[in-house]
Amino acid sequence: MAKVLELQFLNQENKTVTVRLDAPIEPVDPAAVNAAMDTVIAQNIFTSSGGSYTSKKGARIVDREVSDIVLG
Repeated sequence: MAKVLELQFLNQENKTVTVRLDAPIEPVDPAAVNAAMDTVIAQNIFTSSGGSYTSKKGARIVDREVSDIVLG
C-alpha cells in the first residue's frame, strides 16, 4: 500500500493546487501540517500556473493499494 499526504491550497485564481508527499510519518500531526502549510504560503515557496498559493483548502492522507500486472 502506498500512502501519500496531500496538501491542498488555493491559488490567486481560486483554483485548487495539490502538493503530494510520499510516505508521510504517521500518525500525522495536524498542528505540524497546519504550520508547514502556513510556511509554504508565507514564504511563497511554490507558484502555479494560476499564481501564488493564497490559502489552505485542506489536507488528507490518501491510501491506495498498487498491484503490478505481470506481462507475458
